[in-house]
Amino acid sequence: MEIGFNKPCIAGRELEYIVQAVENCQLSGDGPFTARCSRLLETCLGAEKILLTHSCTAALEMAALLCDIQPGDEVIVPSYTFVSTVNAFVLRGGVPVFADIRQDTLNMDESLVESLITPRTKAIVPVHYAGVGCNMDVLNAIAERHGLLVVEDAAQGVGAKYKGKALGTIGHLGCYSFHETKNIISGEGGALAVNFPAFRDRAEILREKGTNRSAFFRGMVDKYTWVDTGSSYLPGELVAAFLYGQLEKADTILQKRLAVWQNYHALLEDLECSGRIRRPVIPEECEHNGHMYYILTSGLEERSRLIDFLRERGIQAVFHYVPLHNSPKGRGFAGELALPVTEKMADRLLRLPCYNTLTLAEQEAVSGALHAFYGA
Repeated sequence: MEIGFNKPCIAGRELEYIVQAVENCQLSGDGPFTARCSRLLETCLGAEKILLTHSCTAALEMAALLCDIQPGDEVIVPSYTFVSTVNAFVLRGGVPVFADIRQDTLNMDESLVESLITPRTKAIVPVHYAGVGCNMDVLNAIAERHGLLVVEDAAQGVGAKYKGKALGTIGHLGCYSFHETKNIISGEGGALAVNFPAFRDRAEILREKGTNRSAFFRGMVDKYTWVDTGSSYLPGELVAAFLYGQLEKADTILQKRLAVWQNYHALLEDLECSGRIRRPVIPEECEHNGHMYYILTSGLEERSRLIDFLRERGIQAVFHYVPLHNSPKGRGFAGELALPVTEKMADRLLRLPCYNTLTLAEQEAVSGALHAFYGA
């Protein structure tokens, strides 16, 4: 049995909508399917304004522009994240200040954030790892005390909630991903939630290459022109058409993903109880989306042996991020910074195959291989 790490899934009318987009004779951005996706996301997430983008990276870059990041401005981010979280701000001249993570959720440790604030701090960027919410109450309170902006990297968080509120809608801005490895997919794709009213008009302009084109098409101006710094952050209409088919089935997709997560959690309970691995932790205030299932091994050497063991049995399991503060580029900002929890967890974490069509038999095969490795 060959079990790949990820398998993109058709959930509904995606291919039919792609044909419709072609027949509509508009393949460029901001067509009918783009508008439908934005409206549906606003409804599902309870967001005031959603702008579709061609990636979560694009949404993060828009966020950096909206935050008016200037050279030397500091942004507090976890080191345990994908490079796009940091690149978006570095491209504007920002300086990442890396924070350690919590042992339970692997999210930014909110208890450490205030000690990292300096007169140059401009924003806090929490990353909701594995679709489990950061402690947004504490982070928002810190931001309010110090006059900072909060940009949620909710790339993995579509469909997840913190205290009943959708991830990405709690800070000033929220960034989502629809990459093929996420729950809701369009191959590449993303979205920006604009939760701060003062940012809404400018966000439209930045997304349209710095022009007021959107206002022109609404009849608010008689011509459109260059009015601000921006770039081309629109997705193509084929991407939006595929995404709309996914969004229509979002509840079904989420239920299937959560079922996969719960199956793993039950199958591996005994390995955790016997001290061989650690399973994910979900705080009571968090409603996760089953985005990924990972285990924590005892250390790097054991994880490496386990990856090889699973590969020999046709199972693809992967580790996740190399901590950014230890990367060649990151060391230029962080120096010899030590983040002990980040470093320990990065060496231990192993992601198991997780996608909507993963069968119970395939999960049992993964579980059986893990039990065989640990002699359980």
